[in-house]
Order: sequence, then structure tokens, then C-alpha cells
Amino acid sequence: MTVGLVIMSERELNRIEVLSQVTQGAMTAVTAANVLGLSRRQVHRLLKGFQTDGPAAIRHKARGRRSNNRIDPAVRAFAVTLVRENYIDFGPTFAAEKLAEDHDLKVSRETLRKWMQDAGIWLSRKQRRTFHQPRLRRECFGELIQIDGSDHRWFEDRGPACTLLVFIDDATSTLMQLRFVISESTFSYFEALDLYLAAHGRPVAFYSDKHSVFRVANQSAKSGHGMTQFGRALNALNIEILCANSSQAKGRVERANRTLQDRLVKELRLANISDMEAANAFLPGFTDHYNAKFARAPRSTDNLHRPMNIAPDRLRDVFCYRDERVVGPQLAFSYERQRIILAENEITRGLPGKYVDTFAFPDGGFEVRWKGVSIPYTVFDKDQRVTHAAITENKHLSAVLEHIKAEQDKAPPKKRRAGKQVTRYQPTGKRNNGWNSKLAKRAKEKAEAPATQAAE
Repeated sequence: MTVGLVIMSERELNRIEVLSQVTQGAMTAVTAANVLGLSRRQVHRLLKGFQTDGPAAIRHKARGRRSNNRIDPAVRAFAVTLVRENYIDFGPTFAAEKLAEDHDLKVSRETLRKWMQDAGIWLSRKQRRTFHQPRLRRECFGELIQIDGSDHRWFEDRGPACTLLVFIDDATSTLMQLRFVISESTFSYFEALDLYLAAHGRPVAFYSDKHSVFRVANQSAKSGHGMTQFGRALNALNIEILCANSSQAKGRVERANRTLQDRLVKELRLANISDMEAANAFLPGFTDHYNAKFARAPRSTDNLHRPMNIAPDRLRDVFCYRDERVVGPQLAFSYERQRIILAENEITRGLPGKYVDTFAFPDGGFEVRWKGVSIPYTVFDKDQRVTHAAITENKHLSAVLEHIKAEQDKAPPKKRRAGKQVTRYQPTGKRNNGWNSKLAKRAKEKAEAPATQAAE
């Protein structure tokens, strides 16, 4: 007698158990129909086959046979060939759309996905996963400080969302500085950096992401000085700034952000804190408790923090927004959609055509200097509205929208002309030997006038 192995599904095994109870008289056909979710007539049909041929009669008759809806292998080969020749870098969804649009071959995206995987054209998400090798910690305390901003609802529903600036030591995972700010901006990082330097001194380098505060986006720009305002301040302090190529590269501060978004949020809730001022006062105690629990000892006992190289009274000129502006013939220049008019004196009379230094301070102060000497000025246009269609980074969007709403409540929008706009100048490529076109035309007319009169 040959014993064969019969493969059954869980549903078929459940039917066999119920039908066995009906055969033994332990259950009625009506109850079996309710348990199996079938009609009473279907239960009697299954019961008849079960009593005649045994449990094998319950097994699905199509098991092991080709599906009636199976796509012809020639169609599969044709579809894979088309994808390989024309859509090799397409995803299954996009490739399925193109097969239907351009080749009148309709295949579901999941079927095509399986065909592409079997043909080695497409890799699953698991196969496409990349692994980042962990980077060893720096050996010394103060050698590399990772910095980042975490935009989060730190006060939950008790207050508005804000950003937490996090400074963490790479060698020890010590929280060096925490500061709640409205958004990631140059002035907010200046504020946090000032507190950091006062508490610890100057580290060797900071390690950040590619935020525009730290890095000039267009490295090939012909104008500018090749560094941001934050980079200029660090350069004056002799501190290096390095930018990570991925979030995984600065994983210590990223993991610290996740921990803070869990623990700090709950600590603020328990302390019933719902504003940034109270939260910043709460942070020193929280930082000490966090470091006692999570910080670790460095491999080297050296502390690479250095004393300040700039006097404290000069830091105000470092932690500001500095720029250069060329002075026009009327002793004026444009700055942030304003017209700055310099007072006329012995110094300013010789400034037209020369560059002056501008200093914009975090407290709203503004100075114009020439070779270190402050120059008095007046502001012609005090319009401070956000420029129409201004480019706004995602991390500044909340703060910018709050500013826009406040400005909209102050005054109605400024009227703009609705007529035809001035066409931009398009060079013709013709040289005029340095002459203005109108002047050259007049000179030509004067030169031709005597010859015309003589001919007459």
C-alpha cells in the first residue's frame, strides 16, 4: 500500500474537522453550515464526497494544476524583452504604464514587478537597501562637535512648535549645549554658539548637515566670499566647519534628537512648561541629568577645547550679519529693500564708488562703518514686508509665516503697478567702442551735418 502526502490549506483542514463531527453525530448540518459560512446544500455536497472518498475529497481539485487565468509564457517573455530594451531603469509601476500606453500590453504592476525581479531587472526594497558602516568616535573631548536643529512640537498642544538646537560631543555623546529657538537661522546659531563658547571654549571643529546656515549652496558662484555668515564667524574664531554628506554620517546627534523628542517632551510636560523662555531655563538641569546617564568616557583624556582668541567685547562684531555695499553718487545704497542714505561729512564725501561695511545685529541694531569708523545714516524706505514669491527654506517656513501674518495685520498691502513690465535688456553683441548708444548716435549726426550742408 502506497501512502501519499496530501497538501491542504488551513481552510480545508477546518472543513474536515467540522464534517467529521457531522458524520459522528456531534453536530448538525445546519450548525456546520453556520460554522463554515456555507449553505446547507453545499455542506451536504461536501459531506457526501467526504463519506465516499475520505479527506482527499475536500482538497481543492485545481491544486497542482496551471491556473486558468495564467498569462501565456510568450506574453511574459515579450514584456520582459520590452522592459529590458526600452525601460531598463523604470520602476514596475511606470514600466507597466508605458507598456499599456505605447505597446498596448496591459499587465498589472505587481505581476510585472515579479517578472522583472525574476529576470534580474528590478531589485526589491530589501535588496536595494544600503548599509552605512559605523564611524569610530573621535578620541578626544572637544575635537568634533556635531550640531543640528530639531523642529518638533516640544510643548505638544500647550504651545507652538519650535526648534531645539543641539550641540553634542562626538567622542563622548555629551550634550554640550541645548537652546530653544523659533527656527534654524544664522542669528539663532550665533546665540547658541555664544553660550557654548562661554561655557566650554573653542572646539576644533563643528560637524553639521548641508543647511544654508553652514554651507554656500552654489559652490561655483562668482560673487560672494565662498562662506556663509556663520562660516565667517567661525573663521574669525579659528574653528572649522565640516558638512556631512548624509544624515547617517552625523548619527550621534540624530539619535540624540530622537531621544530628546521622547524624554525632553515628557519632562517638559511634567514640569508644566509651555514656552521657550521657561524651557531654556529648564534645560541646564535636564542636560546634567542626561549626561550623567548617557555620556561616556573618551578614549583619550585630552581636552581639545581652546581659550577664546577674541576679547569678549569684540564678539558682538563677530556674531552679526556682515556685508559690503558700494556707495552711490548720492551717498546712498540699497540694503534689505531699504535705501540707506549716509550723512554728509568729511569722511563720506570721498566714499562714492567705494565699499562700506554693514553690521546687522541680532537685537535689531544696524551700523555702517568705513575702516572701523561708524557713519551716521538715515533710512529712506521702511517697508519690511516679505518679498513677493520669496524663496523660503522648509526649516524657516513657520517663522516666516508668523512674520507675514503679523505684517498683514499691521497695514494693507502695498499697491503695485499692473501695467506692462519693463523688458529686460538683451545685449546685441555689437560693440560701440565704449560709447553710450545715444551719445554715439548724436556724435555721428554732428559729424555728418557739415558734409550735408556742403552738398546742399
